[in-house]
Amino acid sequence: MAVVTMKSLLESGVHFGHQVKRWDPRMKKFIFAERNGIHIIDLQKTIQSIKEAYEVVRKTVASGKPVLFVGTKKQAQQAIQKEAERCEMFFVNNRWLGGMLTNFATVRKSIERLIKLEKEDFSSLTKKEQAQLQKEKAKLDKNLCGIKGMNKLPGIIFIIDTRKEGIAVAEARRLGIPIVAVVDTNCNPEGIDYPIPGNDDAIRSISLFTQIIANAVVEAESETGLKIIETLQEEEQEEAAQAAAAESSAEDEEVEVDPSTYVADAKVEAEETPAEEPVIEEDKFYTK
Repeated sequence: MAVVTMKSLLESGVHFGHQVKRWDPRMKKFIFAERNGIHIIDLQKTIQSIKEAYEVVRKTVASGKPVLFVGTKKQAQQAIQKEAERCEMFFVNNRWLGGMLTNFATVRKSIERLIKLEKEDFSSLTKKEQAQLQKEKAKLDKNLCGIKGMNKLPGIIFIIDTRKEGIAVAEARRLGIPIVAVVDTNCNPEGIDYPIPGNDDAIRSISLFTQIIANAVVEAESETGLKIIETLQEEEQEEAAQAAAAESSAEDEEVEVDPSTYVADAKVEAEETPAEEPVIEEDKFYTK
């Protein structure tokens, strides 16, 4: 049984949104509060969205339809490939080629060309011809290696960062393919069938979401489903807060939120926080 805990969401920094000035007003319903110019995502709604996404992916795979994982931003590439390969599904993690879904027949020709080049023996050719074919092979492999075995359109598509993957979203919507996507506070959730509000920039957050979807694929035939643990033990609350505060990298810095306050009352307004007891330290702004 796949298990998702509130502690794992907090430790992965799922609740960290973008700066307030960069928000999309259509994400208002998913935002819990604002902390020193940073939007904090409502994890209660994130958990509910995870449940819905998990079930729809599980049912799609159980019906015999494949899942396509899409994430071409640097932070998502490794997680997308790793989890897609683990659950034996297809992925795009380098570049979304225009028409990859809407013009799939042409894309299949490129895939067949790649497969042919992989089987071909270049030893009898000149060095120049070998170099040209190797270059062509490398280019095709870079963009199409994750969908070589995809002989039909996917039954559902999982996307990290709908702003960056706007073409993929548009193609899936045009073909009526259900979309499960991680939407940050600067994204538009409209048009996404199963939006999951969460941080789409932190590597740990992306890895967690991708792992959950991959688990749904692996456990498609299981009747147990997904188990959510929404509460924190007292000793875990401090650990989660410390872990969230420590989660920072060269790519992004994050803001600390007290999990005990968050879990106890998800409707507390940002301005109710006492000015003399700031929730985060001034030098730990999470910027993107």
